[in-house]
Amino acid sequence: MQEKVQNKDISFDEFKSEVLNDYKIAVTSRECSLLGRREVLTGKAKFGIFGDGKEVPQLAWAKSFKNGDFRSGYYRDQTFMMAIGELSIEQFFAGLYANTDLDEEPMSGGRQMGGHFMTHSLNKDGSWKNLTEQKNSSADISPTAGQMPRLLGLAQASKIYRHESNIDGTNFSKNGNEIAWGTIGNASTSEGLFWETFNAAGVLQVPMVINVWDDDYGISVHARHQTTKENISKILMGFQRDDNDDGYEIIVVKGWDYPALIEAYQKAEAIAREKHVPVLIHVVELTQPQGHSTSGSHERYKDKDRLEWEKEHDCNLKMRQWMLDNGIATDEELSELEKSIKKEVRNGKKAAWTAFGKQAKAYNKELIKLLKDLAESSENKSFITNLVNELSDNSEPLKSIVYATGRKALRYVRNESTEAKSSLINWLNDFQQKVQPDYSSHLWSPYEASAKNIAEVLPEYDNDSETVDARVIMRDNFEAIFKSRPQTLVFGEDSGEIGDVNQGLEGLQEKFGELRVSDTGIREATILGQGIGMALRGLRPIAEIQYLDYLLYALQIMSDDLATTLYRSKGKQKAPLIVRTRGHRLEGIWHSGSPMGGILNLLRGVNVLVPRNMTKAAGFYNTMLESDEPALIVECLNGYRLKEQLPTNLGEFKTPVGQVETIREGNDVSVVSYGSTLRIIEKAANELEEVGISVEIIDVQSLLPFDLNHDLVKSVAKTNRLLVVDEDVPGGASAFILQKIVDEQNAYQYLDSKPQTLTAKAHRPAYGTDGDYFSKPSAEDIFEKVYSIMHEFNPAQFPKLM
Repeated sequence: MQEKVQNKDISFDEFKSEVLNDYKIAVTSRECSLLGRREVLTGKAKFGIFGDGKEVPQLAWAKSFKNGDFRSGYYRDQTFMMAIGELSIEQFFAGLYANTDLDEEPMSGGRQMGGHFMTHSLNKDGSWKNLTEQKNSSADISPTAGQMPRLLGLAQASKIYRHESNIDGTNFSKNGNEIAWGTIGNASTSEGLFWETFNAAGVLQVPMVINVWDDDYGISVHARHQTTKENISKILMGFQRDDNDDGYEIIVVKGWDYPALIEAYQKAEAIAREKHVPVLIHVVELTQPQGHSTSGSHERYKDKDRLEWEKEHDCNLKMRQWMLDNGIATDEELSELEKSIKKEVRNGKKAAWTAFGKQAKAYNKELIKLLKDLAESSENKSFITNLVNELSDNSEPLKSIVYATGRKALRYVRNESTEAKSSLINWLNDFQQKVQPDYSSHLWSPYEASAKNIAEVLPEYDNDSETVDARVIMRDNFEAIFKSRPQTLVFGEDSGEIGDVNQGLEGLQEKFGELRVSDTGIREATILGQGIGMALRGLRPIAEIQYLDYLLYALQIMSDDLATTLYRSKGKQKAPLIVRTRGHRLEGIWHSGSPMGGILNLLRGVNVLVPRNMTKAAGFYNTMLESDEPALIVECLNGYRLKEQLPTNLGEFKTPVGQVETIREGNDVSVVSYGSTLRIIEKAANELEEVGISVEIIDVQSLLPFDLNHDLVKSVAKTNRLLVVDEDVPGGASAFILQKIVDEQNAYQYLDSKPQTLTAKAHRPAYGTDGDYFSKPSAEDIFEKVYSIMHEFNPAQFPKLM
């Protein structure tokens, strides 16, 4: 030990101080876990999942974690967050209680349960902080292994910044020296997302370190049921790099061995930071003293021998004994320190609970006064007084209880008209406006760069403008983007060398290099993860998913991670990733689906854009690259070879989000749709015109957000009839559109006929031209549906067809 001190060139007293500080953090974290569990069991918190048993390896990890580095972890990392100075005792308990004040609970403002951590990447106006001057943690999610794909992108960003000199890395990177550190439990390495990420990082050779905390269990299921050979590092040895092949450095270390852990993390850091080689650190022989969570007891599934082993190998106790054995501290010193920490944690818990209840108690007091006044002027005084007594007896009120009580009081005075009643109504309305945003804000960006604030810029043409295959518009617009926006990059299956399967990126890899226009493996989830991680670090990635049907492979990551980033961080992190895909009207079960209903309901928080042609699609890319929000852009698969006029202002024209476009004026029926189906509707409309039916056709363009100006109801007010046509299954996107128009925009009041939908059949589309015709809406289907609507209105003029 003296040799280790000399190599570090510090005195023994300095070394002792550092070790004691580490031990203090470990004991503090453990006491928070123990007391946190009690807070759940007494009902003050709803659920608890803690980092007990993982304290010592996280202390060692924190020593190698530098400013600019990023963490992508899971819900066991509280000791690490304390060690880097990003989690205090009060903040730990504020998260447990779900305090909605970001100053009190900076990890999510109460939106995520305790154990989910982040740091703030954004200033109050949504602009980036200097991420190189702080230690960073991306916002955690609960889904098992869901943090892994994002980790890949966080690491890849360092590679991009190191090798692309044209990109300004100010605020984001110092020559790509940053490491992305991931954490995962041993059992969760069984998930496909882990394997997909692990393989991709080995291929890309990025500065990524994965920590596997191994305590032999996944909830109640032992490793023998989880992992071949019961050992993740043993079965990953084929990834170990050697003199001939790139790969991983794999390190195995015992989780209770403090000096060995420090040495392991120093080695991993040097390899990853300097050489951009990924590293796996398998931390073994860990324990979980309180079991998986507050939902159960580990005594139910661990035998006496295992429980005894866990007591003996508790990492905190092992560290304590090591300190005693090496003369770093005496038992008396450590006992005194542990005693003071217990008191400090108790006091921190009390302070956090007081802060949590402060706002609700103030509202409680206000409402009691209002209800007393209401009772005095009401014939139902006794009932209202009972509510007052309930509030008075509620020493630890929740905001929900206060608000619910006030709303109930209105029932007793529904037939009365008094000043006290008006005061209560005003108070309730004010309460709703103040409190609801604590739970509902930041689904969309509130900042200046919100997509809805990007104004439309029309395509421009001159006398020499060519009529070209539409894919040329995509290609040339992407080229303009890449020339003017060096931080932009695109990647996906077949995106690089051949310029995507439809040649929308033709020749761009040769012009801009393999890092900016790149091929990936067949691994949709981590393609999305690459995009999320790089977007979190200031790059503007475009992640390509070859076909819309394949989005299902990545939908969990899009839904749980991308769509919620801004929301779950309460506006303190953003990931403005653009997901590029193509779909609709091909032929066959697996390449022509339009699962828009599922997408719409799972991706709230992502702009879902459905352009009808390539000019509109190119405009959406230009719009979203000026925005700070994520987007899914669905190009029409059968539109690349259709002819469109080539704009002269490539890279500059913009298609607005949340705005519809009337592409044909009409008076009899409003037909609403999007994408490839619009061309079929236009054909049917021409035929309907021949029999005296005037159809107004509206392209919604943007499904999320949807018709922000409420232009669709104006069309229905003119025609008094509505038909929504869609390629999705019945009840999918058509139901979403209908609800928006009839319910949200109140178009029902203008309807003279029942609003109707025309969709694909409930099954996947069958293969071939006939399969398409009999699976999805055809021009004849549209003609007959519109005609039947008009027949009901005027059967004499429009007699039955069949």
